[in-house]
Amino acid sequence: MKQTNYYTSDFLEVSDESPRRLWRACRPVDAGVEQGAIWLDLPFQCQKPGRDCYPDMTISRRHHRLWIRAYGQETLRLSIAFDEAVQEASPMLDATSSLTISPLSLEKTATEWFIRDEDGQCRARIGLTDPVVEVWSDLLPAPEETIDLRCYPKAGQEVALSAYDQFQPNRHDAMALVYVDHQGLPGQRSNVAMAFQATHDECFAGTGERFAKMDLAGQTLQLENQDAQGVNNKRAYKNIPFYLSSRGYGVFIHTSAFTRLSLAHQSTRSTQFMVEEGCLDVFLLGGPTPERVLYQYRCLTGFPTTLPLWSYGIWMSRMTYFSAEEVETICARLREEEYPCDVMHLDTGWFTTDWLCEWTFNPERFPDPPAFLKRLKDQGFRVSLWQLPYIAEGARQLKEALENAYIATNRQRLQGGSNFSANDYAGTIDFTSPEATAWYQGLLKALLEMGVSCIKTDFGEDIHLDADYANLPADKLHNLYPLLYQRAAWEVTKQVTGEGIAWSRAGWAGCQRYPLHWGGDAACSWEGLAGSLKGGLHLGLSGFGYWSHDIPGFHGVPDFMNAVISDDIYLRWTQFGVFTSHMRYHGTSKREPYHHPAISRELHYWFRLRYALLPYLLQQADACTKTGYPLLRALLLHHPTDKTVWHIDDEYFLGDDLLVAPVMNAENRRDVYLPAGEWVNLFTGQRTTGPCWLTDVSCPLKEYPAWARAGARLPVYPYLVACTDEMDLEKTVSLVIDEHFRGLDASLLGPILNAAYP
Repeated sequence: MKQTNYYTSDFLEVSDESPRRLWRACRPVDAGVEQGAIWLDLPFQCQKPGRDCYPDMTISRRHHRLWIRAYGQETLRLSIAFDEAVQEASPMLDATSSLTISPLSLEKTATEWFIRDEDGQCRARIGLTDPVVEVWSDLLPAPEETIDLRCYPKAGQEVALSAYDQFQPNRHDAMALVYVDHQGLPGQRSNVAMAFQATHDECFAGTGERFAKMDLAGQTLQLENQDAQGVNNKRAYKNIPFYLSSRGYGVFIHTSAFTRLSLAHQSTRSTQFMVEEGCLDVFLLGGPTPERVLYQYRCLTGFPTTLPLWSYGIWMSRMTYFSAEEVETICARLREEEYPCDVMHLDTGWFTTDWLCEWTFNPERFPDPPAFLKRLKDQGFRVSLWQLPYIAEGARQLKEALENAYIATNRQRLQGGSNFSANDYAGTIDFTSPEATAWYQGLLKALLEMGVSCIKTDFGEDIHLDADYANLPADKLHNLYPLLYQRAAWEVTKQVTGEGIAWSRAGWAGCQRYPLHWGGDAACSWEGLAGSLKGGLHLGLSGFGYWSHDIPGFHGVPDFMNAVISDDIYLRWTQFGVFTSHMRYHGTSKREPYHHPAISRELHYWFRLRYALLPYLLQQADACTKTGYPLLRALLLHHPTDKTVWHIDDEYFLGDDLLVAPVMNAENRRDVYLPAGEWVNLFTGQRTTGPCWLTDVSCPLKEYPAWARAGARLPVYPYLVACTDEMDLEKTVSLVIDEHFRGLDASLLGPILNAAYP
């Protein structure tokens, strides 16, 4: 449909020619209490199709119930069913959540209805009167009545539906609550849309791994997973139907259907979302801080789990290693040249045919997998294996999968999406089927019992859409698929190894329960680095606790596979990786550090600093499992009332006490904003009191723009190690950032950071 810049056609996809009907919510005519929840009887008035909305009085109103429930003192749930039932529970919601419904009561007056909790706090108000007018003209019709609902997810914190977001009474830029009827027509979907009032200075963040500016106000987003093919475009591997506001509240749209989300864009007076299904289920989350909003979101959808120590070490990979001999040669050289490393990742080349995923080692190039894995483990190397959730033509499992309906196949035998091979994927593993899930887990279990430590759950953004799945329509499964896929891999890994971990690219609400996730296929460029950080920050503002990225980017430009990575990109991305939750080298060409001899001294310094900081990362990771904090934190999480930080997407906190401003250019200079507090430069010991801007800061290659909070006590490991197996965490000491601190080189870490190397 051609863009018109009008609400009904662009946002709701209803036009003069559309056979679908638009129904608008009116003022409730009745209300009641049922099992502690409040229901409102809402009449819906059919509208004549077109750019202007006029009521079609030839069609009788329909009535639907809007349910309002409270969960504790900081969460409200709004639910309404049209031609589909609301799902009270789903895989997105954490089944172990301790949230229970808090009973609500209803108080009616002639002009307003009040919904109160057990403490007497007002949690919602429904207006029953028309706007005050002084009639002098009948040039235009009077405005239609509409629902006037003001919600208080936390007492005193108002989130109101957009009652009158319009130019004139029949030309709207948003409507509080509308339903688009599919009229029973084949190929047509029902839509439901809701809008909340927005203020002129309101900022928004979250929505998943968004490769965009920090403030998302002024954007309309399509929440539908796809292979983003990079980190510098509007596509996203991880869409999350959740956003938070600078006004101290958050909104979680409990759906896996396609969702269009406009954050003060279609109208600057409203945030609004349209869901392609016949019901709506929305959670309003109170704050007042972003961290508290995220905590409430995690209470609903689950908290990240604890990851093993070795996962915080350095991972080494490329696309791809092809033999046990090649891998062991690389491991030997890493140890010989004293580059600490914990994980070797085998990407697409460990099968008989590259990219033909069969969950079985090539017997010629990996002749004795258990012995190979044991040899690496004895040297302190875990092994991670790539795979994907599709069965290819020619795969040895295809016949069994087809006979038992473990995969869903396209009715027309068509395949979309993207991959790097010529394989025709015959079908998508059906994780809505318990039998198919158990079969898939059996494939992984054999590898894990052999000695593999982690499964890379690649892809999952796309599925065969023209296919029949056991327990969910394809359009509802599409976004939910990565959650079911990653859960299956994470759970069997936990069962076999005792350590819950996966390495995943796609995401949806709830995936944070099954860490960890990385940022996809960034270009090896400064813009690839900047885009990666933006995505990581927004993902942390969407409930995820851990996040990684491919160092130094995944692919070359313009040559995708064969680019030579410059030393400055490699080093600057390494420095960035040291200050993120997880650190993996990966890409289409050589990624091992010894291929950059000109910066060998600097690389040894930063590899050692990474391992010295592991106790700090472990300490801060604990907060991910209990609070709303991620490890990689946007500045707004600690300074939500500082309007400046709602526009900063190239700096971040790593945990509570480290502030990092990555270098993203070849000039080795940048501006840095320091928020309120006293900050100590990690490399010079210089103290600065914020809030302030530091302009044109020089950043020599060995140094990095990173500060510690004055007075912080950073747990560090002051010994050289080859891997985390050599660490005795009881030997952890505190690096005190006090008046005596003069930079890392002059600290207790100086001797190991600057020690000689081969």
